[in-house]
Amino acid sequence: MSTITPHYRTVQQLLHSQSFSIDEYQREYKWERENIEELLGDLRDKFLSCYQEGDKTKEVSNYEDYFLGSIIVSKRNGKSYLVDGQQRVTSLTLLLIYLHNAAKEQDLGVVGNLAPLIYSAPFGEPLFNLDITERLPVIEALFNDVPFNPDGREESIQTMYNRYQDIEQIDLVGELKNALPHFIYWLINKVGLIEIATDNDSYAYAIFETMNDRGKPLSPVDMLKAYLLAPIEDDARRRNANHVWKRQVLDLISWGNESEPERDAACIKAWFRAQYADSKREGKAGAVDKDWELIGSVFHRWARDNKARLGLGSETANLELITTHFPFFSSVYRQILDASYTYTAGLEAIYYNAHNEFTWQNTVLLAPLRVTDDSDTVLRKLAVTASYLDIWLMRRTVNYIRVGYSSTSYTMWSLCKEIRGLSLEGLVQVLMAKLDSDDVTFSGSPSRGRHGVSDLRMNQFSRRYIYHLLARITAFTEIGAGKPDLFPHYVDRNSKNPCDIEHIWADKYSRHSEEFASEQEFETARNHVAGLVLLPADVNRSYQDNTFEEKAPQYAQQNFYAATLTESAYKNQPKFEAFRKAQQLPFKSYATFNKMQQMERCELVEALANRVWAPERLKHYLL
Repeated sequence: MSTITPHYRTVQQLLHSQSFSIDEYQREYKWERENIEELLGDLRDKFLSCYQEGDKTKEVSNYEDYFLGSIIVSKRNGKSYLVDGQQRVTSLTLLLIYLHNAAKEQDLGVVGNLAPLIYSAPFGEPLFNLDITERLPVIEALFNDVPFNPDGREESIQTMYNRYQDIEQIDLVGELKNALPHFIYWLINKVGLIEIATDNDSYAYAIFETMNDRGKPLSPVDMLKAYLLAPIEDDARRRNANHVWKRQVLDLISWGNESEPERDAACIKAWFRAQYADSKREGKAGAVDKDWELIGSVFHRWARDNKARLGLGSETANLELITTHFPFFSSVYRQILDASYTYTAGLEAIYYNAHNEFTWQNTVLLAPLRVTDDSDTVLRKLAVTASYLDIWLMRRTVNYIRVGYSSTSYTMWSLCKEIRGLSLEGLVQVLMAKLDSDDVTFSGSPSRGRHGVSDLRMNQFSRRYIYHLLARITAFTEIGAGKPDLFPHYVDRNSKNPCDIEHIWADKYSRHSEEFASEQEFETARNHVAGLVLLPADVNRSYQDNTFEEKAPQYAQQNFYAATLTESAYKNQPKFEAFRKAQQLPFKSYATFNKMQQMERCELVEALANRVWAPERLKHYLL
């Protein structure tokens, strides 16, 4: 007889020496950076609400639990198949691998508790907890901390690799510091899920369908709608309001090429946070959730509890929110999504921030808007705010300052409050004043001991931002020379021959041993942003071991920024000549490229960065 058994499992109980498979017809691993950031942010915040500096690890047993939801498992032929929950289990595995590698690097005793949750060896051969044959190469590479190239691989492999890079860049380990062992013990012992297990596939999928179809509870969006419609007694008005609401929800969840059921909730969270969140939880143990957090988790309840702030309660007020405010903000939200995925004239900064995967952008851009703004004013406010975020973001990344979801949450809440409902003129004035008073610049940050572009080298944290910076200054240089804006092309990783970062110096210390005291010093200098350009991948691979003198003719045929290393960029180029003089940019060609030449090129990169991310950009959007 078939059985259905629900059990609450901690992460350790669920994953210890146990593996999960999936059937071939299961969908790919689909989580995006925003999902990972939200998961890590929620875990971090819950943990820090309990942790106090000086706690012994044994005190973690008294910390509060955290519930990750439920999974459905079908057990057959000695294996456990995930019918529902592979997205969470996969993401959890990536997080555990990250923590395992960090604990191993720091030689923490807790590493022994993590390894059995990632893999086991019941018959002498390693068996990963995600026993999915086609995904094993990426899991093995990440676990063993060895290089891995996901290009050309299946969608799930590419997504898993990219989400792991996101986890590394969010730098939870860097944020937790001495609390890392406590967090790991808390995660594996106090975070749990409901495992609903059966030995019958038919039962498993019946449970899945019941939970996700006939028995599916109302979503927060549905409950908010029900609350807003309740005071509306006139049948015709009620039907119309319901129709308007459903139209907005449909337009949101069906936006783009793939339906996303929770996009409507994401829009409402962004709207409510941007326009109404006046408080945020304090960053100390025992602190309670405030507006910012509550909107992110239970916005339907928050709206009910804060109806006075939203002006709700009467038929007229609720109708206005449904038929005027929601259509306005959902329409602008879709406009932001459009500009995030399609390079749009006037809204290029939104595309830039999306490429940098700055997930708070969608929220912050809604803050200065008023429902009475016309379409032109909306566009200008979006452009001004996105341009500010672009400058603020890049100033920090070149100084190795974290800009992830949780590390910028407080700053973005504060920014939303500052710019909420401002006029266009007021918005420009406030944001330019903030940039003017900001001590984090491309020249460095004195208060944080950072040195800006002069110390910007490619490493695990900076690689993605250096790629972005090179694409921006390359496009800027080419536009100045009268050529098309090819930024979208330079950052398109799905093209047949995408661009890669090219080191001007080959990895040959012997060629530069007279200039550097050690090979390590050479490697550090070799990875400096001034010694890097973008080239098509096939060109990069073909020429990477050559000397500069051998590479120079090839650079002359590539993008114009790379070509400026050679004489060809300065011959019969009147537009470029006028551009570099007007912008006072120290472009220069080189016959050889050694340490001194790279230092000169560094001055150029910093000058270009200050032009590309000039605060004066914000003034261009004034009426």
